[in-house]
Amino acid sequence: MAKRIQVVLNQDVSKLGQDGDVVEVAPGYARNYLVPKGFAIPATPAILREVERRREIERQRQLEIKQQAEDRKTALATVGRLVVRKQVGEEKAIFGTVTNQDIADVVREQAGQDIDKRNVTIPD
Repeated sequence: MAKRIQVVLNQDVSKLGQDGDVVEVAPGYARNYLVPKGFAIPATPAILREVERRREIERQRQLEIKQQAEDRKTALATVGRLVVRKQVGEEKAIFGTVTNQDIADVVREQAGQDIDKRNVTIPD
């Protein structure tokens, strides 16, 4: 069996891996294709430490995002019911529609949570 070497991918490579992945490839594939085209760099101990440091930073960032989402979920759950006020006609039909922006504004007013209208989904 031929010797394989480790490389760190600089960008996504089809059927091999994604940016930042450490993969084992044939030496010729790394030497003749991946490294010259800038798709990968040889994995040295220093490079591997840097990759691990970046992964840890990304893990921490993901944990912070998850914690913020949990905090927002808890804050919204304590509000209970949100009331959207719209003008209605004589037959109790709403003039216009309730939009994502309307809901984002109501959440901001009643729950004190600033949310982006793009994060609001209204079922049909």
